Amino acid sequence: MALQAGIVGLPNVGKSTIFNALTAAGAESANYPFCTIEPNTGIVPVPDPRLKQIHSKIATDRVLPATVEIVDIAGLVRGASKGEGLGNQFLGHIRATDAILHVVRCFDDGDIIHVEGSVDPIRDIETIDFELVMADAESVDKRLKRYAKPAKSGDKEAKAQYELAEKMKLVLEEGVPLRRGEWTEDEWELVLGAQMITSKPVMYVCNVDEDGIDGEGALVAKVREHADGEGSGVVLICAQVEAEISEMDEEDQTEFLADLGLEEPGLARLARETYTLLGMETYFTAGEKEIRAWTYRKGWKAPKCAGVIHGDFERGFIRAEVYTIAALLEHDNEAGLKAAGKLRVEGKEYVVQDGDVMHFRFNV
Repeated sequence: MALQAGIVGLPNVGKSTIFNALTAAGAESANYPFCTIEPNTGIVPVPDPRLKQIHSKIATDRVLPATVEIVDIAGLVRGASKGEGLGNQFLGHIRATDAILHVVRCFDDGDIIHVEGSVDPIRDIETIDFELVMADAESVDKRLKRYAKPAKSGDKEAKAQYELAEKMKLVLEEGVPLRRGEWTEDEWELVLGAQMITSKPVMYVCNVDEDGIDGEGALVAKVREHADGEGSGVVLICAQVEAEISEMDEEDQTEFLADLGLEEPGLARLARETYTLLGMETYFTAGEKEIRAWTYRKGWKAPKCAGVIHGDFERGFIRAEVYTIAALLEHDNEAGLKAAGKLRVEGKEYVVQDGDVMHFRFNV
């Protein structure tokens, strides 16, 4: 599933440094605005300790984690919605993603230029939100013009879309992102279908310096308070430390992290949280050739999850044989699972659960 999360923020807040560490893709990073113009895209593995648990019981040739697709989008500036700083181009790149990772600078450093002249994460968040709200307002105006005539002529679908656009316009005129508006379940489905930028889920990525890794700083506290108010998540990253870690071998990483009082790189948490932000869950397949994590949307039934592997699996679905990792760890192998009655047979109506290990039976 090729779902994308876009890294956004003002120039020089650490977006490309974080992206480079995440993907090792070599995106250019420099201390001036608009260093990134075309979006860089990278595929990022999602660390999952459950893969090691499965591998401890099932010998295999390779282990493949789930992945997320990350897009590094150039820094937006005040006036981007009016075309400042190549803003229209950048906004188009954001619109094409499924979720937003909003990088916010939460450290002082006189050697790193801030485009606004000072460090204030809430002002920076509000600057980006304003530009995205203005971009959506322009899109909504276009929708109103598109649906006005057919809505007046009695087209029910057009009327519903026109009324939705009117409500979206009212929310945006208050300077509020659509994700923070009040919607019925049916309205929200229509809002999502309209592909507005501010309807996308957001996670704030606080870029701190090494002294702020504990997350106790005043700037981070402000971002957490803002995020809590809108139901968004927060992840703490020290971009420079993560850049160093990404160049170390595993042994040196472990020692370096221990010195910092960390159990894992911040980027591991970021990858996992991004995966969740995109609404993804994981099931596993396991055999002699490979153990693999597969991505699906929460609530999907077994046939649709089978289709993630291959369309023939969904079309010819017969049943799924399912067990839990906890049962595997207890009973050692599939023979032990069968003997203990822990290998279940599920049909077409089974809603797959995060962490299921599955074998699909199907007709070609």
